[in-house]
Amino acid sequence: MKLFLLRVLVLVFVLGTLNSCTADAPASVTTPAVSQTTVPYPYTTFENETLTLINNYRVSIGLNALIKSDYISFKAEEHNNYMIANNVVNHNDFVARSEDIMKTLNAKYVTENVAYNYTTPKAVLDAWLASEGHKANLEGNYTHFGLSVRENPTTGKKYYTNIFAKI
Repeated sequence: MKLFLLRVLVLVFVLGTLNSCTADAPASVTTPAVSQTTVPYPYTTFENETLTLINNYRVSIGLNALIKSDYISFKAEEHNNYMIANNVVNHNDFVARSEDIMKTLNAKYVTENVAYNYTTPKAVLDAWLASEGHKANLEGNYTHFGLSVRENPTTGKKYYTNIFAKI
């Protein structure tokens, strides 16, 4: 019985770590949205191409195109900087990141995809589409999104954080 329980707990842990992150706003969030130009984000050509590919994919399957949010991209960049500084690829502090976005932009819910070491926008999109959890995020009921792609100056490897929000 203990071995069975241990196996179930390990399975739940593994499944939990493989899925992408999602957070819902508490019912009491009523802070009005601030202007998305409050935090200007300087998109690179690579980031804009990735965002365009995501929107093109969404439209091709009958979903709405998402509105690019500088604030969300800024939060994505913060996470990429964290991952590079700590040499990790994860969703650490997602709850704090999503709560900040919900409070600042009055978002109803937020989710996030991360990736590492893809060399083209198409390659990262293809990888996300091949993953059930990441694909669900790409196809979710969102209105806004942000993206940051940062390169580790030591290794040259790219880190991606893509955040989606329903505002």
